Amino acid sequence: MNDRTSGPERAEHEELARLLPAPAERDLPPGRHLHHKDTLMRLIDQDGDRATARPRLPRPAVLLPAAGLALGGVLLTTIAVTGQDSTPAPSPAGTSSQATAPRAAVLLDRIASVAEKSDEQAVTGDQFVYVKTLQAGNEGEYGGPVKLSEPGEREVWMSQEPGPVIDEGLIHQDGSYFPITVGVPDGETPVGYPAGLNRPTYAWLASLPTDADVLLRRLDTEITRDQDARDTPAEDRDRAQDTFDAIGQLLMETVMPPKTAAALYKAAAKIPGVTVDSDAVDAAGRHGIGVARDNTRSGWRTVWIFDSTTLEYLGDRSYLIRDSTMGRKGTPLSESAVLERAVVDALRERPSDHKSSAQKSSAGKPSTT
Repeated sequence: MNDRTSGPERAEHEELARLLPAPAERDLPPGRHLHHKDTLMRLIDQDGDRATARPRLPRPAVLLPAAGLALGGVLLTTIAVTGQDSTPAPSPAGTSSQATAPRAAVLLDRIASVAEKSDEQAVTGDQFVYVKTLQAGNEGEYGGPVKLSEPGEREVWMSQEPGPVIDEGLIHQDGSYFPITVGVPDGETPVGYPAGLNRPTYAWLASLPTDADVLLRRLDTEITRDQDARDTPAEDRDRAQDTFDAIGQLLMETVMPPKTAAALYKAAAKIPGVTVDSDAVDAAGRHGIGVARDNTRSGWRTVWIFDSTTLEYLGDRSYLIRDSTMGRKGTPLSESAVLERAVVDALRERPSDHKSSAQKSSAGKPSTT
């Protein structure tokens, strides 16, 4: 192999090669294991060359997607600070001088490959996507110090109706049910919300482009349209961070079509400033490998957490990257863990309901032995 790395950079590459799961084939001869490791190192080198040539996207600002607000707030998430890629600071002109770290691009490519092989779901417009999570938010007064709350379970049922809807779904949290509806001022007629970035149905997700570059342009269009509708000032817009946040929202409380999931991860690999954290922990205490990005304007780091063996999405976390009125550097802001995803036929229906019915039916059958 033509090795173009040395010193700390090579050590990082070797660490990623160690962290990534082994190929599915388990009975390889010893020589083939060396071949696969050599191939992975070449891919890391090649991705490093491509990463430095990517265009820089402008930085300041942060998008607060309506989906995050409707589903309980934008999830700010955190990780342990070991094994992180280092990235340059933003340039004085306000544009990013960051490129996606080589090992982040390699990791996201592996995650995309795994996601693309997952099972396709059959989802109809009269069904609901059910997602059960464990979440912890921050407590405190606006502008003052925050403290992470104890993790609590949250269940959501999201309507899969394609057309504009008034009743978008239901949340079960803290022992109560809360309908997700389109809010309007008193006296005005409600206008339904269509499927889209802020209400991502399975069918809408499946309709997204599967080419990463085309998908990035589509997301940029959707985000810009949403920001324009909200009159978001230009100084509060950051294409790179906004896109990373939007993808993160799509990963949380949805059931994702395999090809779309793969495309989103490949698109994320093209976002400047994306790095790897070798040990990230979700709200359920599960350790994994993290894909992270610093929001330097707001002062926090967001991390998507994946199982280090299966590369399955686990959840996300965030924490402060500098001292602020919210707390000292390292203060956690919130965390989540996905516990279950499914497609169900009615609000308040859970996957366990079907399991219980099946068990009762089986128990009622006469023994054949």
